[in-house]
Amino acid sequence: MRPLHILVIGTGMYTCGRGTDGYGTIMPAVFEWKRKNREGEIYVAGTSPESIRMAQAKIRDLEGHMQVEPSIRFFPQGTQPDPNCYLEAIRQIPRPACAIIATPDHWHRRMAGAAMEGGLHTQVVKPLAPTLKEVRELIDLQKRARIYGVVDFHKRFDQANLKLKDAFSSGLIGDPLYIVVLYSQRKSVPSTHFRKWVDKTTIFQYLGIHYIDIIYFATQATPLRVMAIGQKNWLFAQGIDTYDSVQGTIEWQLPSGKKFTQFIFTNWIDPELTSALSEQNIRVIGTRGRFESDQKKRGVTMVTDQKGIEEINPYFTSPYQVDGRVTYRGYGVDSIETFLNDVVQVENGTVQIEDLEKKRSTFNQSIIPTAILEGIHQSLQKNGEWILV
Repeated sequence: MRPLHILVIGTGMYTCGRGTDGYGTIMPAVFEWKRKNREGEIYVAGTSPESIRMAQAKIRDLEGHMQVEPSIRFFPQGTQPDPNCYLEAIRQIPRPACAIIATPDHWHRRMAGAAMEGGLHTQVVKPLAPTLKEVRELIDLQKRARIYGVVDFHKRFDQANLKLKDAFSSGLIGDPLYIVVLYSQRKSVPSTHFRKWVDKTTIFQYLGIHYIDIIYFATQATPLRVMAIGQKNWLFAQGIDTYDSVQGTIEWQLPSGKKFTQFIFTNWIDPELTSALSEQNIRVIGTRGRFESDQKKRGVTMVTDQKGIEEINPYFTSPYQVDGRVTYRGYGVDSIETFLNDVVQVENGTVQIEDLEKKRSTFNQSIIPTAILEGIHQSLQKNGEWILV
């Protein structure tokens, strides 16, 4: 096929590590893919010259770090902020092309819609959109445009979660009875990195959605009802109107008709001195066994004068020295590279979009996680009432 061109919309922490001492996930993954697929340009769209300057500095460092020199064009190209410059990037990018969207959640509907209307196969960081209405609109548009659309639910590629799926499908742990998830991040995420837009989301939407999707992916269960309560304390005192913590309960029904309950406890006010950005743990209790996965304690600890104690997850997005150069590996990289490889196959005609429907986290696969998310938010507004899904 002709060279595949890649548009990345968003220049923040997940794209290139802005505000951190790392390089994020998207650009390292795209650069790894470009090692094997050298032809084709990369386009990067931000919102202002300032955001582009910061992204350029990160990306140029990454190029030297990885010894990769792809052709990259940045938007906006003028001297004034332009939050709609992604539209110009969509117009200019040659075809065939795809888009990877990593922007605040409430922009996903508009940006993903524009990318697909422009003929770009599209991957969106989770969640696809905050509401079922927006998700259904994107699905309708994707089908009409004959575009391949997936959500970056990268935890589906984590081998620990694939083991969980196997434990369910093989029947080793029997019928699930209850599942407990603990998932949290440091205070700097809402108070610094996402401060400009954090009041438009919740910690449950940002983190909890991962473990909603994983249970749906692993069990193919259907949600029946949800409830949630939350607390506004520390962040509210900092002038940020969003929840410190949200605790949600989901009642699921298996295809067999048997029911189980999932409890998800989320917060983003962990101390800055925690040993990892994320604390995450899942426990599944079944009729014939249990499955426990501490997804922070991956068995790798580093202690240095510069950073103190760190518990490192080498399986997400990590750099390694291989044959004298830096290469990035992990399930974060796998999710993006899989999307790019799928796009090539779709464009070549070697696979049909419909063939990928049950294999990937397509837009259709976001209906149930988004329905649960919407119910959780309704329950929060109604002081913890049960909401039918």
